[in-house]
Amino acid sequence: MVTSNHPDTAEEVRGFGVPFFHVPSAGPDKSAAEAEHLRLLQDNVDFVVLARYMQILSGDFIERVGVPIINIHHSFLPAFIGTGPYAQAKERGVKLVGETAHYVTEDLDEGPIIEQDVVRVTHADTAADLRRRGADVERAVLSRAALWHAEDRVVRHANHTIVFA
Repeated sequence: MVTSNHPDTAEEVRGFGVPFFHVPSAGPDKSAAEAEHLRLLQDNVDFVVLARYMQILSGDFIERVGVPIINIHHSFLPAFIGTGPYAQAKERGVKLVGETAHYVTEDLDEGPIIEQDVVRVTHADTAADLRRRGADVERAVLSRAALWHAEDRVVRHANHTIVFA
């Protein structure tokens, strides 16, 4: 299933025969949205993949969901955490932009890393160019991480992962 705080992809998702549930999440209090997500996910999933969610999950939600949560961060972690990583990268004059898929923990963007990849950029690229080029890498990194997790090829050890070929 797909649960989303964005209703714009509902028809595309349903077109693949996948159930879609819109769960609005606005304002600083996310408790109602998290409760609805928990209700939908309870006993229905083996793991959760976050994509375009752009919300910070509470520690209570992470604990209560009871399954691993995989997030994609549009940055080559540990650099440029939080929001606006492409603008941060442009300001620093990076030569590579990358994406990181990791398990979610209470420490924002610091969970065990599953997969990363990069693409080379130049000084001529704008922040928008970096964002566009990173989006292609993001799709590949997130899909590999989710696949490897689903195939039981990822073992968590402390704040690290071991990914088997």
